[in-house]
Amino acid sequence: MKSKFLIALTAFFSISAFADSLLDIYNDALENDPQFKSAEYSYLSGKEIKVQGRAGLLPSITLNAQTNWNEYYQNGNLQNQYNNFNTSARLTQPLLRLDSWFKYRQSKFLTDAAEADFAYSQQALIVRTAELYFNVLRAIDNLNAARSEEKAIKKQLDQSSQRYEVGLSAITEVQEAQLAFDLSMASRIRIEGTVFTAQEALNALVGKEILSLDGLVNDLSVTNPVPASKEEWARKAVENNFRLKAANLRKYASKNNARSVASNHLPKVDIVGTQTESETNQYAYDGLNTGGAFNITVPDETQRDTYSLQLSMPIFQGGAVISRTKQAYAESNKSSEDALFAERSVIQDVRSQYSNVVTLVANLRAQKQAVVSASSALEATRVGYEVGTRNIVDLLQAEKNLYSAERNLANAKYDYLITTLRLHLAAGTLSPENLIEINNLLG
Repeated sequence: MKSKFLIALTAFFSISAFADSLLDIYNDALENDPQFKSAEYSYLSGKEIKVQGRAGLLPSITLNAQTNWNEYYQNGNLQNQYNNFNTSARLTQPLLRLDSWFKYRQSKFLTDAAEADFAYSQQALIVRTAELYFNVLRAIDNLNAARSEEKAIKKQLDQSSQRYEVGLSAITEVQEAQLAFDLSMASRIRIEGTVFTAQEALNALVGKEILSLDGLVNDLSVTNPVPASKEEWARKAVENNFRLKAANLRKYASKNNARSVASNHLPKVDIVGTQTESETNQYAYDGLNTGGAFNITVPDETQRDTYSLQLSMPIFQGGAVISRTKQAYAESNKSSEDALFAERSVIQDVRSQYSNVVTLVANLRAQKQAVVSASSALEATRVGYEVGTRNIVDLLQAEKNLYSAERNLANAKYDYLITTLRLHLAAGTLSPENLIEINNLLG
């Protein structure tokens, strides 16, 4: 198990010509992510709703055919037998059908809502891909820092042991260094597990094992969101967020469904054309004394064409129409409230993500300075320890502070990139171009 881990980890840490970029992973996810493929099939299913709604306004043709074999007996003797064939064709064209018209409008909104849902799934896939990709890089950076910390503390432990052996330090220094080393080793082992977990999550997204990834460049430049207005981002979200669009479209669909159900009280007028053809082949017996001889009559063929204007209007159906109408309008009101809730949630989300990006920009700049300060503090503490003004605890703490600052800096970089994508997702402006911009920071 340990050798397998080292091989996989070496593949991640190495700079390989075959390393997968963020765009490579995204393209693989488009083809292999089950969650995205499920959303695609939901969209294809939703496209058919409009076709089915339109069918209620178009002509319908029904063809029927029937054949019957008839036998006539008298006093137990067969007297007559014949075949009868009937065919009929019926053409119905709705002329006045408000219920079907509103059903068609409902189907259009539902199809558009399915398209909006799929568009949001496409944007969400960009964010999910970036999150899983950067989770692996984040775990690797944290592991590198943990290994460096463990190595540095091990060096301090060896030096403390040597100083103790020659009588230059007390046993307590060795014990303090040993404790720090044990804790750093435990932390490193825990982070190794995090690397495996993050790697498997990314593998599950694309359906294959990823051996190496492009890493993030060190000189990442950060900027506040543009436009620099929280309310401007909220306005964009109301106009462009696909979750909100889908909620509003379903609201309109529900309203048209309520109108369709209410229209069941109204008259329905159809133009109906029917053509019926009938053919009878009859065999008439002369009686039992003829030895079973019979006469074949000429087939009887008939055709009837009927054209009609049909009106139907329900008068009373036990209160079912009124009840269904009330139910439909209640569902319409519910969809309106759902759309309002979606709008408020989107506005809240985009405002929060905007504030998070601004905070992360300031935090990332502060973390860069913290790494510089921690490095200077470590040097000063090391000099003080050598001249006897600082003890081993101070030195070990300074080592931990430096590597903690490096981990915080790495985490701040990934948090900034992911939160920027989430801001665009909430605003409905996220596109593969945003992923390309981030991919250009990798190498």
